[in-house]
Amino acid sequence: MAAQQDRERQRLVAVVVTHNRLDKLRATVRRLLNEPAADLTAVLVVDNASTDGTGDWLAAQGDGRLHVLTQDSNLGGAGGFEAGMRQASARFDPDWMVVMDDDARPLPGALAAFHALPDRGWEAVAAAVYFPDGEICEMNRPSRNPFWHGREFRRTLLGGGRGGFHVTPADYDGPGMAVDVASFVGLFVSRAAIARIGYPDGRLFVYGDDGLFTLALRKAGGRIGFEPSLRFEHDCSTFQGQRGRFRPLWKVYYYHRNLLLLYRLAAGRMFWPVMMVVLPKWLSKVRHHGGDRVVFLRLLGQAVRDGLAGRTGGDHAAVLALAGVPPNGSGSRGDSAPAAKAPSPEAPG
Repeated sequence: MAAQQDRERQRLVAVVVTHNRLDKLRATVRRLLNEPAADLTAVLVVDNASTDGTGDWLAAQGDGRLHVLTQDSNLGGAGGFEAGMRQASARFDPDWMVVMDDDARPLPGALAAFHALPDRGWEAVAAAVYFPDGEICEMNRPSRNPFWHGREFRRTLLGGGRGGFHVTPADYDGPGMAVDVASFVGLFVSRAAIARIGYPDGRLFVYGDDGLFTLALRKAGGRIGFEPSLRFEHDCSTFQGQRGRFRPLWKVYYYHRNLLLLYRLAAGRMFWPVMMVVLPKWLSKVRHHGGDRVVFLRLLGQAVRDGLAGRTGGDHAAVLALAGVPPNGSGSRGDSAPAAKAPSPEAPG
């Protein structure tokens, strides 16, 4: 009982990253502010230079627990999470932060369930994420690194695909388990985790920042748990039905560069054999891009060069130029989702 009471006194702060999705953000902020103050100390919204009235709406809210960090430009999901988590740590010194996109939110009771968890020594805890219709949200399924675990390696090698190393649907009804990789939708991050590895790399812009952060935490000795009793919903219908083709096309660069960085961290000494399998699969995606094949290959080539060199950051305008987007055109920072989530890495085998 004493351990549970200590957990309930800990400060929890929500960090939400948004860009031009006010309709989604309204639902998320209202859901969070409906939680009792005992369960949620504060909500910090990182407004990534929205132009749809988000700033005015946030300024009109009267709840003292709501705080806003307004960016001068869209830093992408990665930049937003780094800035938000740094600001939340400095302003509130929380014991835990829970991070999410503007289109994701805890189901009622999830935060109370978090405070009621027994202490299992986890430095980060991943929630079970569902679509609003109750179906498991595939892009937010936690996973175990198959290069660190023999069972997952064998299942993946024998054709298990993503199911070889991701948690299974049956695990969503289980007691919880240790994982290595989780998304920034419903991830609870402790002060101890930040002390161990620091903050996410905001220079990644979009894709893979959550995977690299959680995998680095595990590699540094931190423990991450998947807790099915913590339920979140992810209303990400705008990202469904786009498999195979990247829209807008500039996302080809960030997806493959950041995924290459993730493979290097995950595979270790097996990185180059993995690349011999992965690179031809990436090249084969050109078939999905019709008249944009030359641009796709140009973006992919630069992504591989930068990923192999370990280069993050860079000028987003240069990426847009590679994609053939004119300055201030339709592919500018303005149409970047706040934390556009890539599917987890495809199985290398």
